[in-house]
Amino acid sequence: MSSTQPITSNSQLFSSGNATEKTVKSTADSAQDRFMKLLVTQMKNQNPLKPLDNAEVTSQLAQITTVTGIEKLNSTLKLLVSDIESSRTVEAASLIGRDVLVPGKSLMLENNIALGGVDLPQAVDKLSITISDSTGTVVHTIDRTAQPAGVSTFTWDGMTDNGAKAANGNYSFSVSAKQGDKDIKVNPLALESVKSVSHGEHDAILDMGKSGLINYADVKKIF
Repeated sequence: MSSTQPITSNSQLFSSGNATEKTVKSTADSAQDRFMKLLVTQMKNQNPLKPLDNAEVTSQLAQITTVTGIEKLNSTLKLLVSDIESSRTVEAASLIGRDVLVPGKSLMLENNIALGGVDLPQAVDKLSITISDSTGTVVHTIDRTAQPAGVSTFTWDGMTDNGAKAANGNYSFSVSAKQGDKDIKVNPLALESVKSVSHGEHDAILDMGKSGLINYADVKKIF
């Protein structure tokens, strides 16, 4: 899991962006200054019987222009990536306190209703959802016919296969699917509540409480 750091304010994000812009300019100017000093030193110490010709000087000047341009481009790209990451963190902060579907197999039965989800990479002919209690005992099975590709949800009313009403609490589920005779891998999705948001190395990090930390990109649906 990526390392995290506390979320910053918008003013801090803009300040960081300005600082990076100054670094971009400073890095490019420093490289150009070093090259020019080397070129001047080379010209001062050149062999008077075999001086640098115009073509060689022009070639070296073209090289520093190319190198400086590449450095500025790379630094600018890093700045853009940094700005995008900061924007995603601010955007993710709006999810605090909301329920989302994320990769997981947990299922919470509360007030005789539980909601979960599945992420299908392709359409399937058959889909089976098996719900188990904390001991691993199967309490209910949901069978569905043809399902489209993508994210979909399912609900459980708490009734077990033997007709009894299950107690409220934590359950888990597994999913299997088939397209013809071929087994299709299914990604189960759990309904979780976002507790807080932090900066990550490459993406915003969501704290899901007991379920741990996940990347913002892993959120499949927002409620």
